[in-house]
Amino acid sequence: MKHNRPLRRILHLINLESDLDEYENIHETIEKELVFKGTNLWILVFAILVASVGLNMNSTAVIIGAMLISPLMGPINGIGYSIATYDLSLFRQALKNFTFAVIAGLLASTTYFAISPISTAHSELLARTSPTIYDVLIAFFGGMAGIVAITSKKKGNVIPGVAIATALMPPLCTAGYGLATGQFTFFFGALYLFTINTVFIALSAFLISQVLKLPIRGTIADSQKKRINQMISAVLILVLIPSIYFGYLMVQKEKFTERAGMYVENVSIVEGNYLLNHEINPKTRTIQLVYGGTSLTEAQKDDILERANDFSLTDVNIRVEQGFSYADLNLRNSEVETLKAEINHLNMMLKERDTEISGISASREKGRDLLAELAVLYPEVSGVSFAQTLNYVKGLDTPDTLTLVMVTTKGNDLTEKEKEKVEKWLSARLKAGAVKVLFNK
Repeated sequence: MKHNRPLRRILHLINLESDLDEYENIHETIEKELVFKGTNLWILVFAILVASVGLNMNSTAVIIGAMLISPLMGPINGIGYSIATYDLSLFRQALKNFTFAVIAGLLASTTYFAISPISTAHSELLARTSPTIYDVLIAFFGGMAGIVAITSKKKGNVIPGVAIATALMPPLCTAGYGLATGQFTFFFGALYLFTINTVFIALSAFLISQVLKLPIRGTIADSQKKRINQMISAVLILVLIPSIYFGYLMVQKEKFTERAGMYVENVSIVEGNYLLNHEINPKTRTIQLVYGGTSLTEAQKDDILERANDFSLTDVNIRVEQGFSYADLNLRNSEVETLKAEINHLNMMLKERDTEISGISASREKGRDLLAELAVLYPEVSGVSFAQTLNYVKGLDTPDTLTLVMVTTKGNDLTEKEKEKVEKWLSARLKAGAVKVLFNK
């Protein structure tokens, strides 16, 4: 007896019947969530539009919000529960309401995407077009959690989490996007994901209802029970097989990407050549390698290709390309140096021109200042010309700089003594060694 105590404790821990709600309460809860009218109908429409906007704008938060408010789980659980309890009336009602919800969802999402100015397929849309066996597992175990919560006295907050995990609304809206844009690969891929979620959530409800031995609510012959079980098995097989195939393809792609990554790391340096860039495409099973450094020889390229065998990459298309070589780089460097020399020469010419322009501007200002000062000292002075020029002297290779000032008088001419004073004043004022002053009346 003592040896059985741990087993009893385990059985007690996993026992669902201890928290099982009243059968009538379970039935009423499921029946109430089937109906799409009034509040439920408006919630469905709003959830569809919110999910469509989220997919259109590639917003994960908005899509999660749509999944939380979506009421699609109700009729799916109703389908599984009604089959388990052989309640054909409830099954017809659940199926009818579910069909109505699917059609309403497709119409609303197709209309939205048809009038939306944004038609780009973002990552959130693309994620709903390639279902695999892992989506089957998510739907199955998520559905299990959902139906267990419905049948329990402690409802908790499981249903919103199940709605997010199983993601019923986004694939339905993605199917609407495929219809609106004429991309039927999107339509069928998303519709298949929606079918997977629907079938395996319903299967979870069916199995848990039978495990909990919920009471039979309809009279049905054994032959009909057998036929129902056969139909369930057929639907499961039809839905499951493609998902297993797609899951196998996904696993193969992941393995290819992992092996290709290890291979790329192995051939990143090849005798003075460095891998500049690479691209791995698991869909087409191609690897592109772009190297820089010394020019790759044919022997080196062959060695790169042979190393792929060490990573079980036998049926892979590997393209090896030369990005640049040092020889090309040296040639380009010489061209760059030539361009730099030309630019420096142009800069020097511009500086000389700027100096000339600055000298002309300075001469204008200097002449204006000299006229203003001389006119105060000698009212007879009416004009001043100022310039700096080169004075070439025979026998000298380098010319001297000569400052020329022409003083114009109006009316009485300056006396010789006054002219002498003007010359001395200009020499001191201009601080120039050689100043030539001309007087003009």
